[in-house]
Amino acid sequence: MACKLPPPVVHYNLNNLTSTSDSIANGERILILTPLARFYQQYWDNLEKLSYPHELISLGFIAPKTKAGNAAIAALEKAISKTQNGPIDNRFASISILRQDFDPPLTSQDEKVRHKLSAQKERRESMSRARNSLVFTTLGPSTSWVLWLDADIVETPTSLIQDLTSHNQPVIVPNCFQRYYDTQSRKWDIRPYDFNSWIDSEQAQELAKQMGPDDILLEGYHELPTYRTLMAYLADLKALDPGRLLALDGVGGTALMVKADVHRDGAMFPAFPFFHLVETEGFAKMARRLGYEVFGLPDYLIYHYNE
Repeated sequence: MACKLPPPVVHYNLNNLTSTSDSIANGERILILTPLARFYQQYWDNLEKLSYPHELISLGFIAPKTKAGNAAIAALEKAISKTQNGPIDNRFASISILRQDFDPPLTSQDEKVRHKLSAQKERRESMSRARNSLVFTTLGPSTSWVLWLDADIVETPTSLIQDLTSHNQPVIVPNCFQRYYDTQSRKWDIRPYDFNSWIDSEQAQELAKQMGPDDILLEGYHELPTYRTLMAYLADLKALDPGRLLALDGVGGTALMVKADVHRDGAMFPAFPFFHLVETEGFAKMARRLGYEVFGLPDYLIYHYNE
C-alpha cells in the first residue's frame, strides 16, 4: 500500500512584504475590493484603464442575495469573461466573487431611499458586514495594498493606484465629486459628492457625549449639525494641486487606499457604534486608535455615477 505524502507546509515571511511609495518598481500586489449592488459598465471600463500592471492586481466583489444582486453578478461575470479572455496585459491576476450570507436591510437601491437619514444606521452597519466579509476572505499573504473602490465610481485618473500609493500613507482617500448638468447655466459642471471624509469638531464631540450607546453620528444631515470640516468643500477648483495632503479623522470609502498591514493589525469596518461611528468613518477611528495616520487628497478628484 502506497504511503500518502503529508500536506505541504507553506511559509510566508510578512517581514519581506513591502508597501512603499514606489509600488510598481517593488512589484507590490494590489487588492481592489468592491461591494456590488449594481453593475455599471463605466465602472468596469474605468477599472480596465488603470495603468498599474494588471498582473499585480486582484479583484474581489461581494453582492447581496437579491434580484438586483443576481443581475449585478450576471453583468459582472460577462465583463470579466471578456477581459480575462482578452489581451494578456489587460487580464487581472485573480478575481473572487462572494455572495452575502445575510439579507440587506434595504430592498431598493434608489439613491433617495439609500440616503434617507432613517435608513442610515441599519444600511451602513450592513455595509460594514459586507466589507468585513470581503476583506477577511480575500486578503492574502502577498497583498501589499487594499483599494476599496465603490461600484459607482466611474471616472478616475488611470494612474489612480500609483498616485495614491506614492504618498506611502497607511490610509489615504481622494475627493469624490459628481458630474451633473446645470440646467441654469446649461453647462456640465461638477459638485462634491462624498461627505464622509472630515476633520472632527468640538460640536460633533459634544453631540456624541449626549448620545446613547447605540446612537451614531452621520455627516451631511441637517438633523445632526456636526460642524465638521468636510474635505468635499476644500478642493481648490481654480488651482488644483492633486498632491496636497490633509490629515483627516473620518474617511469615505469611494476610493479608499489602505496598506494591507492596517487590516492585518485589526482595523475593520465596525458594524456597531464605535465611538458613535460605523463603517468607513468607524474604520478611520479604529485605524487611528491603532496608531495609524489617516489622510485625504482634497484636490485629487474622482467621479461618482450620476443617477
